[in-house]
Amino acid sequence: MSTPFTPADLEQLKEKGISEAAVEKQLDSFRTGFPYLRIDSPSSVGNGILPVDDDITAAAQARWSKFLDDGGDVLKFVPASGAASRMFKDLFAFVNGSEPIAAEDTAAGQVVTHIKDFAFYDDLAAVTAKLYGKTPEELAAEGHHKDLIGAIILPDGLNYGSLPKALLAFHRTDDGSVRTSLEEQLAEGAQTAASKGGHVRLHFTVSTAHHDLFDKKLAEVIPAMEKRYGVKYDVSVSEQKPSTDTIAVTPDNELFRDDNGRLVFRPGGHGALIENLTDIDASVVFIKNIDNVVSDAHRTDTITYKRFIGGLLLLVRDRIEQFVSALASNPTEENVAAATAFVEGVLFMRTPALDPARSLADRRDTLLTIFDRPLRVCGMVRNEGEPGGGPYNAWASDGSYVSPQILESTQIDLSKPENQKMMAEAGYFNPVDLVCYLKRADGSRYDLRQYVDHATGFISQKSLSGRDLRALELPGLWNGAMSLWNTVFVEVPASTFNPVKTVNDLLRPAHQ
Repeated sequence: MSTPFTPADLEQLKEKGISEAAVEKQLDSFRTGFPYLRIDSPSSVGNGILPVDDDITAAAQARWSKFLDDGGDVLKFVPASGAASRMFKDLFAFVNGSEPIAAEDTAAGQVVTHIKDFAFYDDLAAVTAKLYGKTPEELAAEGHHKDLIGAIILPDGLNYGSLPKALLAFHRTDDGSVRTSLEEQLAEGAQTAASKGGHVRLHFTVSTAHHDLFDKKLAEVIPAMEKRYGVKYDVSVSEQKPSTDTIAVTPDNELFRDDNGRLVFRPGGHGALIENLTDIDASVVFIKNIDNVVSDAHRTDTITYKRFIGGLLLLVRDRIEQFVSALASNPTEENVAAATAFVEGVLFMRTPALDPARSLADRRDTLLTIFDRPLRVCGMVRNEGEPGGGPYNAWASDGSYVSPQILESTQIDLSKPENQKMMAEAGYFNPVDLVCYLKRADGSRYDLRQYVDHATGFISQKSLSGRDLRALELPGLWNGAMSLWNTVFVEVPASTFNPVKTVNDLLRPAHQ
């Protein structure tokens, strides 16, 4: 069978740690595309989202406190590799446009009007003084809006358009100091996940280009943060593995080559981080986006609900281990029925394999298989118009069961009226606020790569040097990369979700 790869191509694959078979599989995905997922219903309380009362809340909080007091094995995992360029998209458009003055009702105009309300103001003032001998207000008053905005985003200024969000000044504290989102993640970790002795573990995924900047910033801020919160940080950093990059193709699905004839690969999206997560040695892992942070003054709800979802995870895990023990030692009809009720009423999984008409032994084996999976508890926020994926009860790709899944709109066939209706009725969205249990009862780690639904990737249209290309995104980290996990959705308040997707989000009350 002929191969489309030259000897130079094969050497390039070897350098990246990607097999020829893996690329062939990706090429097949371009040709065949990815199927839409079959939706059963949007998740709601009692149907995919676990009902919670005061007793469950109190039990979860107590379980989390006990876990930490016992020296709990917990870590915060923060994807932080993305550059902030999209955060400043509108500012770049203004600087590169023909209008010299930013209108008040535009994104750039809002920045000009509220320039003193941004935590990076003092750094910006130092830059404008150096570049123009003027304050930001003076530049604004004189109509030099492009100079002012450029000083924020361009390389000869603060260079915020090229830095990662983690290293941008997000907030001012009560004492007037300034914190980046990286520092706020350290603060949140100290207040929610400090185990016995004040030990706090965090892991950040970063890009190669910014790795040294992260290391420098961490070395700079950790001593002061440890003193402020009375903790000891153990912070690790990793990069997305080159072996998770995906091949690019032309619009005709032929190998896309650059001007030098080399194959073009692209990062596989945040789903590639399932590799990094697999490498983490911790039982309990919180996952949260780098930009979803608030200052100390606004963190009360975040602390409360972080501890709640952590404790709920442990309560569910405790119950699973009890069922596994009972099913292994005493697989009676009563024990199988109780475990089935848990699967259907807490994990909200439905499968014909648990039909009472099937033999007791078959149902017992099915339950043991279901329970032997990584577990996650995901906070879900009522949909108030924020963008993002949402919780649905969806069929597995092989049609064998229905379970709660976090879906993006690209995974839903919107040509079907019933799907449009379900999306319109969906009452929740995904704020990426989850906590995971990654070890078996014997302490061994799950290989998380074995629980990815590879049929849930998607294809996007990109360009390089003015030439159109097609790019393949791996199943998303909290989407298809966790499809085969056990999942519990629970409602959390909107006050716990404060992302910074655009620069003007920093003007929202939670960031002031």
